[in-house]
Amino acid sequence: MKTNKKLNYKKILGTGARVGTTALVLLSRSGIVFGATDDPLSVINNLKNFMFQIISAIGVILLLWGIVQIGMAIKSHDPSQRANGFMTLAGGVIIAFAKQILELILG
Repeated sequence: MKTNKKLNYKKILGTGARVGTTALVLLSRSGIVFGATDDPLSVINNLKNFMFQIISAIGVILLLWGIVQIGMAIKSHDPSQRANGFMTLAGGVIIAFAKQILELILG
């Protein structure tokens, strides 16, 4: 028994966007409390560390996406896609380790 039911992609994307936004708000509210101390420099340091964690997470995502692109390029024998994969991989490594790189440069 076959059913020819069309999927409403706009509705699916809208629901996914709502769920994702709700999850993002809930996760961000359970984070670090920045104003819980009397020292203003520790608040700024906490914010700096939090921003570096977000940037590192984005870098790891890019790194993983670069690995996927390289794998797909090797399978399809596409040199331009392979070059894009290596560039994404290199960018992901640099972004993921941005804090450590800056600490090495600044001393």
